[in-house]
Amino acid sequence: MSKDQSTTVTVCVGSSCHIKGARNVIMRFNELLKKHGLDGKIELKGSFCMERCGEGVNWQIDEKPLTSSSVEDAVKSFEEMIIKPAKGQM
Repeated sequence: MSKDQSTTVTVCVGSSCHIKGARNVIMRFNELLKKHGLDGKIELKGSFCMERCGEGVNWQIDEKPLTSSSVEDAVKSFEEMIIKPAKGQM
């Protein structure tokens, strides 16, 4: 992620992902963005079915698809791939 390029994180909110905790994933991602002062720098949005049902909670960073087995797994990945690199650029 360069300073000139904005990053978009999209979380699937289709029925399967919703049941697996997508709402909690969005809430936790949003909390982390606010905590680290990144809520205006990283776009966080929901998307209807990403067509990978059954794999876990599906989300993506820009166009890179990701799947997490749990809310905590998603948060850990988000911290590693979004928070740490963004904090290193500040």
